[in-house]
Amino acid sequence: MYTISCEAHFDAAHFLKGHGGKCANIHGHRWKVRAYVSAEELIPVGESRGMVMDFGGIKPRLKKIADCLDHKLIAEDGTLLPETAAALKHEGFAAAVLPFRPTAENFAKYIYDELSADGIKPSKVRVYESEDTYAEYSE
Repeated sequence: MYTISCEAHFDAAHFLKGHGGKCANIHGHRWKVRAYVSAEELIPVGESRGMVMDFGGIKPRLKKIADCLDHKLIAEDGTLLPETAAALKHEGFAAAVLPFRPTAENFAKYIYDELSADGIKPSKVRVYESEDTYAEYSE
């Protein structure tokens, strides 16, 4: 099995409403996202001969996903009071409201699905919340 991987980063804050620990409070991470693409065989002909796929096919898309989350407060839909969301918007703060709880596990699945929707079939996506903690999604 051959595997390639690409990496992207984003800096963002999040919170886990209702969590019993520190993560219930707004805090930030330097998130690292690594997407893997695997193949039993390398491409046999053409300009991508000898590759799983060209890194240029995955790297810009992964960066685009990361850039959409970069320097934002990431919140699960329904977890901010309408007044809070309005105040953040009024102050010019950027927020990304997502339909899932902003955990590393859910980010891994979200990014996997986003890449898959673009025709890139990752073998797995790994999202690091810190240098030594990560979550991974694969089918």
